Amino acid sequence: MISKEFFRALDQVAEDRGVSKDKILDIFGRGLLNAYKRDYDGYQNAQVIFNEEKDEILIVASFEVVDEIDLDAEPGTQITLEEAKKIKKSAKIGDVIEKKVTPKDFGRIAASSAKQILTQGLKQLERERNYEIFSEKIGEMIIAEVVQINKDFVTLDLGYGVETSIPRRDLFEDDVYLGNRIRVYVTKVEQTTKGPKVFVSRTDRNLVKRLMEMAVPEIREGVVEIMGIARDPGKRCKVCVDSNNDNVDPIGACLGRGGIRIKEVIDSLNGEKVDLYKYSDDPAELVSNAIQPARAVAVLPDEKEKAAIAVVPDDQLSLAIGRKGQNARLAVQSSGWKIDIKSETDAETEGIDY
Repeated sequence: MISKEFFRALDQVAEDRGVSKDKILDIFGRGLLNAYKRDYDGYQNAQVIFNEEKDEILIVASFEVVDEIDLDAEPGTQITLEEAKKIKKSAKIGDVIEKKVTPKDFGRIAASSAKQILTQGLKQLERERNYEIFSEKIGEMIIAEVVQINKDFVTLDLGYGVETSIPRRDLFEDDVYLGNRIRVYVTKVEQTTKGPKVFVSRTDRNLVKRLMEMAVPEIREGVVEIMGIARDPGKRCKVCVDSNNDNVDPIGACLGRGGIRIKEVIDSLNGEKVDLYKYSDDPAELVSNAIQPARAVAVLPDEKEKAAIAVVPDDQLSLAIGRKGQNARLAVQSSGWKIDIKSETDAETEGIDY
């Protein structure tokens, strides 16, 4: 506990731990006061002074000089005249004198106590720092590394010494191998006594949004806007996009030359298919676009109910509905419209005029 060595290490400790020097000094100061109390029966009247220019750490305590210690007074605030004269020969009853000690004056147990408080305090600062860091990342995408795999859960290293576990079923098959670096979406952060508990997802639809923002400059710049996303994680998702500039095709911008931009998104989703369709203020056109790749013969919207009947050729009914209803379900979720898909034959049988 040598002052000179401490100050030399202070900047490095602050950088390594990612915390401010002032917070480290505050914690260390509390540790020194605790040590001082242990060895010198003082605390309330003491303060720690850090003088980096002189490489000096002092604990300065003020005492009232009394003839006899008042047992009702706060401990460590009074000193007898006999003891006071050892510090200051001219001391007399009623004076307030200062006593200075340095960490090297502490006993072994007190010094160990101060070190323990510093260590615990630094760990707490790291926990608080990490909580703040990851709280700011809620709703954002980060890169995580797979560091442990068991039957039901996979442990991910999120950086800053923080790890989290995610159910194996919530990851794609190709995600699960040691050392793999994957992009995850931060959904929630909770503070615990052991540090922040960070919840991440590979299946959240907003992961697709963040991936597209990364791959498509026009989305980051606000020229192209994502109006709706629906996912069947690992299999397929539909993304509704619009452009705020008549000269920019939102679909083309998201695809990129030769499909390079959307391929980047698909690769990050381990091959999950991404369908893009264009938004429209016209409900009929919007619904027609949403059920692609099927072609609508007619769309009959009910704006009050935000529901529509989409009529498709008989041979495209299964395409419009999709396997296990996937295409229709994703069209509904991404467009925000209830869509009842009917073949031309069914529409005629039911007397639907289109």
